[in-house]
Amino acid sequence: MLKYLIAVTEALALAAVLLGLLYAYVNSAYGARGRNALHIGVGAGFAAAAVMAFLKNTTNLVHTNIWNMRIFATSLFALLLFALFSVKSLRKKGALVGTAAAAVLAFTLVFYSFPDVLAYPFTFTSNGISLLSTDYLYRFIGWSFGVILMVVLFAATMSAAQRVDLSAAGAVLGVVLGVNAVQQATKIIQVLYARRKLKGHLWFEIVRHASNFSDLFVYVTLLAAIVIPVSLWIASFHVNEPYENPAQYRRIRANWRSARRWSAAVIVCALLAVSNLTWVDAIANRPVELSPVEDCEIVGDNVCVPLERVEDGHLHRFGYTTPDGYNVRFIVIKKPNAVSYGVGLDACDICGETGYYERDGQIVCKLCDVVMNINTIGFKGGCNPHRHRLQRGGRLHRCADGHTHRAPDGIQEVRG
Repeated sequence: MLKYLIAVTEALALAAVLLGLLYAYVNSAYGARGRNALHIGVGAGFAAAAVMAFLKNTTNLVHTNIWNMRIFATSLFALLLFALFSVKSLRKKGALVGTAAAAVLAFTLVFYSFPDVLAYPFTFTSNGISLLSTDYLYRFIGWSFGVILMVVLFAATMSAAQRVDLSAAGAVLGVVLGVNAVQQATKIIQVLYARRKLKGHLWFEIVRHASNFSDLFVYVTLLAAIVIPVSLWIASFHVNEPYENPAQYRRIRANWRSARRWSAAVIVCALLAVSNLTWVDAIANRPVELSPVEDCEIVGDNVCVPLERVEDGHLHRFGYTTPDGYNVRFIVIKKPNAVSYGVGLDACDICGETGYYERDGQIVCKLCDVVMNINTIGFKGGCNPHRHRLQRGGRLHRCADGHTHRAPDGIQEVRG
């Protein structure tokens, strides 16, 4: 649950704030024309994101890095045009170009941010997880809460920014657009560096810092976003607006109460987003301690494990050292409602040797948190434990002494 809450927050926080500020500014600067242009851009962005999500998860036609670089290049060009035609002297003369650039900005924001978020609910059923299972429900709750939080952040940012004058909203929008531009430029550099189009220590340092401090862009954006609500909150206690009758006075008070509520919503959502990326992330990704490695007996070329030690249906981890000095771990678990056993290395082709652990009766990959289907442990595919090369490979079988032994033809499940 927490994994998807964090993933949605990380993917959408910057887009939610930027879209909220963009809507507020464009609505004030260009009126209905600008607002309608943004609606078109956002709608087209969602349609493109849905198509991208489908293609990424069902085909091999999409090269994500190349597509992202195209999106960033388009976004930077639209940002430059929008900044140029938002200057007061050009705002009216270049209204058409300014609104079109804003629409393209909105399109690229949504197109880049939403494909993975839209695809998450359809990937929850991976590894045999049922739509009616508790695990699916928890994941869906985390995803839903993240989406709702980002929608509220967008709405609150837009409402708060519409209550300040155009120059103040434009200044904050300029800061956030600048942060977004720097982030996109560094991502372009990362793609080009990975494809060896850029070489040298300078580019490496840029890529390293951009990767290590990627969340910093989100934090700076959220910090800029709360400037407007904080200023509104302070101003609400020093209201000197003239009024002619009690009805106008009540309207003024109601407007400022509404401003305080939306301001509080921005601040609360921003704090929740930061906590998701820091405190909640630390909880969700705290190191999992693997169970101790149990001893096993080496008899000639065989690894011997007493069957009575693995009859309880829980995950057991064994290890031995090869003659070459390599430490090898393997796992054994009795399959539910069966007399067979799942056997494999404590590692897989995808996540390496990080290992597996037992959680609430399920076997989980320590690195990617994918739940294994216990009945498929010992078979190829996905994040299942690697079934080849246990020392030289071997099959576990029951011997007369009540132990299991390894024979030299590949790991297979134990059958009693």
